[in-house]
Amino acid sequence: MNDKVYIFDTTLRDGEQVPGCQLSMVEKIEIAKELEELGVDIIEAGFPISSPGDFHSVEEISKAVNEPVICALTRANTNDIDVAHDALKFAKRKRIHTGIGASDFHIKYKFSSTREEILERAVHAVKYARNLVDDVEFYAEDAGRADLAYLAQLVEAVIKAGATVVNIPDTTGYCMPDEYGNRIKYLKDNVNNIEKAIISVHCHNDLGLATANTLAGLRNGARQAEVTINGIGERAGNTSLEEVAMILKTHNDVQLETSIKSKKIFPLSLLVSRLMKMPVQPNKAIVGRNAFAHSSGIHQDGVLKNRINYEIIEPADVGVQESSIILTARSGRAALNFRLQSLGYKLEKDELDNVYKKFLDYADENRTIADDDLLMLVGEKTLAKKINLKQLQIMCGRPLKSMATVTLDIMNEEKTETSNGNGPIDAAIKCIKKMIPVQVRLEEFLVQANTGGGDDIGKVHIQISSEGKYFYGFGVNTDIVTASVMAFVDAVNKAV
Repeated sequence: MNDKVYIFDTTLRDGEQVPGCQLSMVEKIEIAKELEELGVDIIEAGFPISSPGDFHSVEEISKAVNEPVICALTRANTNDIDVAHDALKFAKRKRIHTGIGASDFHIKYKFSSTREEILERAVHAVKYARNLVDDVEFYAEDAGRADLAYLAQLVEAVIKAGATVVNIPDTTGYCMPDEYGNRIKYLKDNVNNIEKAIISVHCHNDLGLATANTLAGLRNGARQAEVTINGIGERAGNTSLEEVAMILKTHNDVQLETSIKSKKIFPLSLLVSRLMKMPVQPNKAIVGRNAFAHSSGIHQDGVLKNRINYEIIEPADVGVQESSIILTARSGRAALNFRLQSLGYKLEKDELDNVYKKFLDYADENRTIADDDLLMLVGEKTLAKKINLKQLQIMCGRPLKSMATVTLDIMNEEKTETSNGNGPIDAAIKCIKKMIPVQVRLEEFLVQANTGGGDDIGKVHIQISSEGKYFYGFGVNTDIVTASVMAFVDAVNKAV
């Protein structure tokens, strides 16, 4: 029987501290409900004393979810704890998360205090919180740089005071994995009452080691992992929930397990990215756009023969539809043949060799190879798209409200719509949504500059969803609004 690892999600607290990623209360509740569906055990809903908005968010999230423990962060003082307790009054299962700095850096430079005074404040805060709720977590801030003997003394004292969970944060992302793992082992071996509390690990990614440190902590006895969706958080971010969950699922030999329903990971990643307006880097593990994409000919050939040659995770296990075979100048005959067959072309070896030579010449000059391009290479003029952009007119500026008029050719029938929006792209997309025969939602929107200067060409990447499936679209133009609309229409064609 595997040991249970409790997943403590702090997307709505630590994750929301990223500049520009603030959420409305409605958005927080939407994410909290999805976290509950995902199977997280604890949701850190906010820092109630920090603002009226955070207080009300904790209060409303407490009403909205049933299964996870709802946790509120405080500093080690009675006022913070009282406010957190008040914010948690509607929670079915509640936890107060209080703490103070444990490293000599924090004790001296942040608190201008002494180890003895910090110990006294920590114990008082935990006792006070424990009189209000049954579940109290204590965080020893900057534990990654704290003196080990003092850290053990502090942990033992707060457990004696009533802490049910003790959080050992690598607040600055300083530790190496073996060093951090040894800290957890030291506490397990040297804190007399350690069995009375769960050890929690909360790691930051300043040196790119957050997930490695979290795993080192778990393998040395910690049983709670503090994580965020997409690894968002202060500075370089927190430990990524999806990475921890899938590492434990993939490596059965570790003999640790979570309650995470992994097939819900990718849709929630998209939701958090969209609501927080923070794109996921394409090469991000598990949820990045390229996580299951193959462009090298050797890799493509291997995947087409058997997925397990280059994929250790089944895409569907994390909610991704399927692997992507991306045609580039590095692609081989196997990948080209695979794509041509999907378009209905079965070529003999000589025919394939001839098309492959043309393909390589074309691919050297064009970064992405679309189905239209392949059909041109085999002798067709073009792939007949169901929807084509015929005309786009935009009016925007300040104080004008953005307005767009779009004309589409939909299966040889022209349609025109006009809409307002919160910007020219939003207005144009609203026009298109009125005319197309499917319902779609914009999931991802990325803009890249291809060259530079006044005649720069902008490339837009868009992802949409329709009926639970995801579709990508691309557009290139010197006018970024036009490129965006072209990309949206491209994605819609794939959905149709």
